[in-house]
Amino acid sequence: SVSARALLAKALHWSTGGAAMVLKTVTCRFSGLRIYPGRGIQFIRSDGATYLFLNQKARSMFHQRKRPAKLAWTAQFRKAHKKDQDTMVARKKRRAANRGTTRSIAGASLEVIQKKRAEKPEQRQASREAALREVKERMKKSKAEKANQKAAEAKKAGGKAAKNAPRGGVARGAGGGGKR
Repeated sequence: SVSARALLAKALHWSTGGAAMVLKTVTCRFSGLRIYPGRGIQFIRSDGATYLFLNQKARSMFHQRKRPAKLAWTAQFRKAHKKDQDTMVARKKRRAANRGTTRSIAGASLEVIQKKRAEKPEQRQASREAALREVKERMKKSKAEKANQKAAEAKKAGGKAAKNAPRGGVARGAGGGGKR
């Protein structure tokens, strides 16, 4: 008296060579649960967006604009309230293992980056101060050159009037006319 379901499962097991049959599942857009083939309700919005829901309950909640994170039976709620932690911890450990490599960046090669990383903080500070000093000296030099150029232009101009001198020889506010 073996059930039909058990016989079917054994037949599938033998026909696939011992490997379990793989079913393509889709996740519900509201609950986040798996939808197996032949299940689910599809909703197509007027703008063309398609939504696949696990069942009428999920569809109804979606149309009522309920938030899945507030309903205890949805995947979003379980994630927000830190349920099913054992699977999350395993995933985190796997991800963390891959981050050990350092690559060269566009401006600097890998050797230069490693040298800078190995530098002591005092040495790094000293090199930074030296670079700042150099930049400041360059700025002073360029300012001095500009001042010299202005002085040379002023000598060439000779007897021309100064830039800020009033026109017509009358200073502002010395009874120069006008309504007020």
